[in-house]
Amino acid sequence: QVRLVESGGGLVQAGGSLRLSCAASGRTFSYYVMGWFRQAPGREREFVAQIVWSTSNTNYADSVKGRFTISRDNAKNTVYLQMNSLKPEDTAVYYCAARYSSGSSYNLWGQGTQVTVSS
Repeated sequence: QVRLVESGGGLVQAGGSLRLSCAASGRTFSYYVMGWFRQAPGREREFVAQIVWSTSNTNYADSVKGRFTISRDNAKNTVYLQMNSLKPEDTAVYYCAARYSSGSSYNLWGQGTQVTVSS
């Protein structure tokens, strides 16, 4: 059974840091692209960052560039999102997702983890 399980969310003050983890299981993700998305109350889900598992190539939303870093650990089959200089507008439920590298849309999703940044 394929699973993506997020952890690491919580409450942090503005300017603080959090590291989210996404533990992937159930298949080999070498040919996948792993992504982080977020959804704030009353807003649509938006792309945050992605990493190509095999090459570690990364992409970021403009709103998080320079503050967030996505990475992956092959041995642990885990993807991370290091979030620094957090702002209240980063408050959202953060979701881990996966898509086959040749695919166009993400079709595997985790359950989400809440990140709340207080001002």
